[in-house]
Amino acid sequence: MNKEDIHLTDWLRILIGEVPGSFYVEILIRAAAVYLILVVSMRLMGRRMASKLSRNEMSAMISLAAAIGVPILDPSRGLLPACIIAVVVVFTQRLVSYWAAKNSRFEGISQDISTTLVENSVMLLFNMKQSRITRELLFAQLRSHGILHLGQVKRLYMEANGAFTLIKDSMPKPGLLILPDWDTEFIQQQNKVDDQLVCYYCGNPLANTTFEEENCSNCGHHEWGPGYKDYKPTTT
Repeated sequence: MNKEDIHLTDWLRILIGEVPGSFYVEILIRAAAVYLILVVSMRLMGRRMASKLSRNEMSAMISLAAAIGVPILDPSRGLLPACIIAVVVVFTQRLVSYWAAKNSRFEGISQDISTTLVENSVMLLFNMKQSRITRELLFAQLRSHGILHLGQVKRLYMEANGAFTLIKDSMPKPGLLILPDWDTEFIQQQNKVDDQLVCYYCGNPLANTTFEEENCSNCGHHEWGPGYKDYKPTTT
């Protein structure tokens, strides 16, 4: 189309385009065929394609969408190239999954591995940096599981597919409060432990409260704050 043929008032061209009316019937056929290709391809790639996607599975899905979406609207493109591309993507994905199941090293290279973000109520800042997880994002993930302080956390993993797995501590201990600083009213309601200090940056407990000026043995910072513990039910 030449630029002289484009006019903002040409509503017929904007809404319908320059294809004959019969092409809209063809669009229905093409869309149904592409939908069928997608469903069959996802079925062949396994049940994980209907769950949270790994890096490889996301790449396969994007490749499918980019390759077979064009034939729906372009009358000059046939459906056979889309079918060929779908076969190649499915074969590649199944081959990668096969070798990942056979070789743990290849699995780590192709799909990444799980990372520990919190261990025994202490944040592992180096792992968080490597995973590009900020302190605020980690706290938000924990709060979504009903966690109020790090003392309730035994382990927090970031899985290879980007999901978070929380393992709560069966015997919570005083830990760093993870509530937002602006929620002062709710913070004041929490059970503060005056005789236990924790590192403000990673949650590592201070062994001896008389040495507040020493650096944290986990992260090297020297800013300490009070630990918090769970409420204990009162007995009558």
